Amino acid sequence: MNLISAPWLPFLTREGATVYRPPCAVADPEVVDLSLPRADFQGAAYQFLLGLIQTALPPQDHGEWLDRFIEPPSLEELEGAFKPFKDAFELEGDGPRFMQDMDPLDDVKEATVSGLLIDAPGANGIKNNTDFFVKRGRAEAMCEDCAALALFTMQINAPAGGAGIRVGLRGGGPLTTLVLPEAADASLWSRLWLNVLTSKALTRSGQTWQAPRSDDESLFLWMAQTRVSDKKGTEVLPDDMHPLHPYWSMPRRFRLLFEDGSCHCDICGRETTHAVRRIRAKKQGANYDGPWLHPLTPYRRDPKKPNEPPLSTKGQPGGLGYQHWPNLVLHDPDTSGALPAGVVQDFAKKVMLVDEERRAGEDLSALLKHARLWAFGYDMDNMKPRGWYSVEMPLVAVPPAQQERLRDWVQRFTELARQVAWMVRTQVKNAWFARPSEAKGDMSHIDQQFYDATQSAFYQALLGLQQALQSPEPTAHMPSGVAERWFRTLRRQALAQFETQALSGALEAMDLQRATAAHRQLLNFLGGHSKGSKVIRQFAADGGFALKQPAAEAVANKEGMS
Repeated sequence: MNLISAPWLPFLTREGATVYRPPCAVADPEVVDLSLPRADFQGAAYQFLLGLIQTALPPQDHGEWLDRFIEPPSLEELEGAFKPFKDAFELEGDGPRFMQDMDPLDDVKEATVSGLLIDAPGANGIKNNTDFFVKRGRAEAMCEDCAALALFTMQINAPAGGAGIRVGLRGGGPLTTLVLPEAADASLWSRLWLNVLTSKALTRSGQTWQAPRSDDESLFLWMAQTRVSDKKGTEVLPDDMHPLHPYWSMPRRFRLLFEDGSCHCDICGRETTHAVRRIRAKKQGANYDGPWLHPLTPYRRDPKKPNEPPLSTKGQPGGLGYQHWPNLVLHDPDTSGALPAGVVQDFAKKVMLVDEERRAGEDLSALLKHARLWAFGYDMDNMKPRGWYSVEMPLVAVPPAQQERLRDWVQRFTELARQVAWMVRTQVKNAWFARPSEAKGDMSHIDQQFYDATQSAFYQALLGLQQALQSPEPTAHMPSGVAERWFRTLRRQALAQFETQALSGALEAMDLQRATAAHRQLLNFLGGHSKGSKVIRQFAADGGFALKQPAAEAVANKEGMS
């Protein structure tokens, strides 16, 4: 099967039907999304198509990018652009195989195809019978379509796996962030093209852009003998590879073993006559090292150690929320060390370009004016997946001259929320325990509930900040109304959260004196009256509003405590 020409990807049409077609179907305006049977496959399929488009049709500049944005290619044109790369996308055969070892690995013991799934129990889990929640035997057979995507998903997300089992180019379990149009009926092409970068944006300092070729082993590692990493000096470094290589990284050595015969795919549920039940895997694949930056992944650097390579942002317990928004969106290498994904940093430039074309008389859609950020990835504990996260957040763009101000304001908003969440958790512990400092156990759920309750208000505030900075005469100070509404929301939710956690339950099980004292400390903090509430007073001063509680709110809170 050739992954360029075969109808192997399930696409979702405007009518809600799922149809299997080749990758060039992304140019069909009736195709609005992908429809994969697993969440990690859905994210990987987006990255596969992005890599393919980026490789076959890279725009030379933003003007060329905008031309494709206004007028997408036809099916025939896109098929023609993909065709020169067909040799690198053969999944089976005697020659090079897509993302597989050139060596057939005949000396390696065969394993089940489930080894391609990141969430499948490992050998130790099966041996020790510890596969309590993710059971063995869930994927004993895959159709060739699902096997191809399972292989790609593993290669681009490869987690730690023990000595000699190499980790992916972005580190194990990286987050991916994509820019999506707000319009629900947007075509798949516009969803993908928003994340396509110019050749210049992809080229590192000191690199020279070379036109991609299917036989270029610096682009597609599987087109040549394996770069075995059993010795020092065999590391794969960014300066030695094609600028497009991050889309096609290949840290693991695999061979898929195909067999004919009627079979039921355990992933998609379809019947097939050509399946994969067994694979071969070997250690010492490509060992990625150095300052790699994947264009679809956010990174963090230590501002105090500028010479150290940045680290990719990973999924964390508790999921992703608005408290993570600044590091995913706002470029801040010198203070917080945040390095958003290249496609996110490029978004503001595209918005400016569309605005300029509008002024020149172009009749363009407002697609770029309202966009979302899609962040997804595994939360890994070494080689063990703890969960999969996929969230969408608003994505705002402001003029370049206002970027610094937006970052400053947003960081003040999120820092205020963090401090209030911490105080709520602290006072709930004070209400629960006679010796709260000695209390054991994970209480992060208190913070998470607070963030969940205030998420909608944050995104409303974010749009308010954007409007203030997009006005003809943007203010140098935080918009007072937006700042005060945010503080009042945090205050209201903090008190509600405290009452829910500390004052609910059987009366005989609670210490009302402790609870009342903790409630008083929380009120003093929120009112700016305690030593630790400097952040409250400073935010009110910066926002230009008074901390004094409105009378109606004060009465409501008093009644709630009675």
